[in-house]
Amino acid sequence: MPKTIRNEYYKKLSYEKLMKAHLESRKGKSTRKEIIQFNLKQEEYIMWLYEQLKNRTYRHSGYTSFYVTEPKLRRIEKSIYIDRIVHRWYVDNFMQEYFVKSFSYSSFACLRGKGMHNACLYVQEMMKHCKRIWNNYYIIKMDVAKYFQNIDKQILYEILCRKIKDKNLLWLTREILYSNGVDKGLPIGNYTSQCFANIYLNELDQYMKHELKLKYTCRYMDDVVALVNTKKEAIEKLNLICSFLEDKLCLELNRKTQIFKSTQGVNFCGYKINEYRLKIRDKGKRKLKKKVKFLEKQVKQGKMTCIEAHKYLSGHLGYINVANTKNLENKLFVTEI
Repeated sequence: MPKTIRNEYYKKLSYEKLMKAHLESRKGKSTRKEIIQFNLKQEEYIMWLYEQLKNRTYRHSGYTSFYVTEPKLRRIEKSIYIDRIVHRWYVDNFMQEYFVKSFSYSSFACLRGKGMHNACLYVQEMMKHCKRIWNNYYIIKMDVAKYFQNIDKQILYEILCRKIKDKNLLWLTREILYSNGVDKGLPIGNYTSQCFANIYLNELDQYMKHELKLKYTCRYMDDVVALVNTKKEAIEKLNLICSFLEDKLCLELNRKTQIFKSTQGVNFCGYKINEYRLKIRDKGKRKLKKKVKFLEKQVKQGKMTCIEAHKYLSGHLGYINVANTKNLENKLFVTEI
């Protein structure tokens, strides 16, 4: 795989690839008004977009902002649909091909074939291995404070420039990166933001692996776990990581960051994990029970069919099935729905 991207922009730019990006972007959303309207003249719109990108006259539009409360209060910035097609084309043809493939194996967020559940199982396997070789060991649990809001775009752009040597692709990169009009923070909701955020903290992954020689690490976006032999080593490594984040990436770890004895296990991605068990945390159980009660009410009031309710709940089965929580599954899903 080439280490740098040179003269690829126009090779990857075609009507067919943009149409493919459109078809991928609309999956599961075909009933939305903006998608229906776009579909009516999709060939015309895609050709227009192709010409805009070809002539470098494309300009990213503004965002519509709204708030969500689950899993916590967050501001979501939504771009218009044609910009989302550009995001998809950009990520799938350049970021996936040249950046994602060079990520550390211990990175799990927003990556095909990985994800939250596999990250938890990976942490558990690391813990089993460390139990065998050290018996007792220490867990460094790190959480970056307000990660998406604190990403420095100039630093991110410099990281991207190490690999991108195509001036046309750099133009589009800047157009997307600075599209929300601020120098710090990525818009939560953009397809590109997840990828950019992963690229940014890949710097930490490489530092832990190559400079700190940490063998047992796992990162899911801004949540990081590292396993070490002694408490002294844990303190030393954590201090070095804090310095690296502050000096190189302008980031800080929040108060959730702690060092634990291995016997305490670790909270990671909504699970309580030790060498032998993987359980859903009490907070997660309460949220699931609340959702089930809400769906029961919706069905009884005729606002939702039983099939729709079961379809919604099936999305949570993976979350439950990964853990050792058969009793919880029975309590939640053996209902009147």
